[in-house]
Amino acid sequence: MDQNIPSPCVSICRLDASGELCIGCLRTLDEIRLWSTGSDAWKKLVWARIEHRLSVTEK
Repeated sequence: MDQNIPSPCVSICRLDASGELCIGCLRTLDEIRLWSTGSDAWKKLVWARIEHRLSVTEK
């Protein structure tokens, strides 16, 4: 059953200097593009990646 995993979008849609990550939600362009069709398991994985990216940038 779907858990309705919330989107990480915060409506700040700009790419970082490398052109790889959105500076608002820290997702890649592919992660953003595939979000609406992704499974709950995949969305949880994306959230884990975001948390990792955030922890790396905070150091």
